[in-house]
Amino acid sequence: MFQNLPQVTKNILLLNIAFFVASFILDKQGISLEHSLGAHYINSPFFEPYQVVTHFFMHSTTNFLHIFFNMWLFVMLGAYLENIWGGKRFFIFYMVSALGAFALYNFIGFYEIYQLKTRLALELDMEQFNYFLKNRVNQYGDVTAQINAYLNDQLQHHSASLKNDINQYLTKAYVPMVGASGGVFGIMTAFAILFPNTEFRLYFAIPVKAKYLVTGYFFLELYLAIENQAGDNVAHLAHVGGALAGAILVLIWRKNDRNNFW
Repeated sequence: MFQNLPQVTKNILLLNIAFFVASFILDKQGISLEHSLGAHYINSPFFEPYQVVTHFFMHSTTNFLHIFFNMWLFVMLGAYLENIWGGKRFFIFYMVSALGAFALYNFIGFYEIYQLKTRLALELDMEQFNYFLKNRVNQYGDVTAQINAYLNDQLQHHSASLKNDINQYLTKAYVPMVGASGGVFGIMTAFAILFPNTEFRLYFAIPVKAKYLVTGYFFLELYLAIENQAGDNVAHLAHVGGALAGAILVLIWRKNDRNNFW
């Protein structure tokens, strides 16, 4: 079955597996590829331009189901679309979906970090503070004690609200987005648009047509993105962004090429 996969699908699958194995091995050595190659918000001190691409080959090493279900859906639906479209068009589609996920993921987070920076700048030298964070976090991981020492050194008095803003800023700036979910949501959406009456087996038992399953999943992700529940670390906006980017692109292609897009 693996040998019969089309080339682009196979290569992307292998890259995801390779990054996952490398991350798992290096985590044991105290080196976090998830932190360095995952996607931070673009106004985070931890953001690097290459993360725009590397993040959708990364998956959490503490949750095997994360990569398993992403790659299962990717291979099952992506291979089908690549066989129809060809490798070049499928690769473009996958990249556009994944980049659309990154763009929407940044839409709100960028503004939230900007607001926190503005408040913190009233009491802190943000350039110096970001330099401190970037070096301390990369080296020590847990920086609570270091932050307290830094504040005591820099300020004679610091309020509880300042520390609360710092904790929010650190959470927003430090926690990266990882995973191929954005591209996978784009693929799911494209499949549902082109083959809406194809049946899937929800929980391997309940027959559901693609148009209902993907639409329901999309609105669930949109609701969870808006609800923004505490402790929910899933980048729901990225899923929504991938679905929207994939839908827009496939609808444009279908408008211009009815031979391959029904």
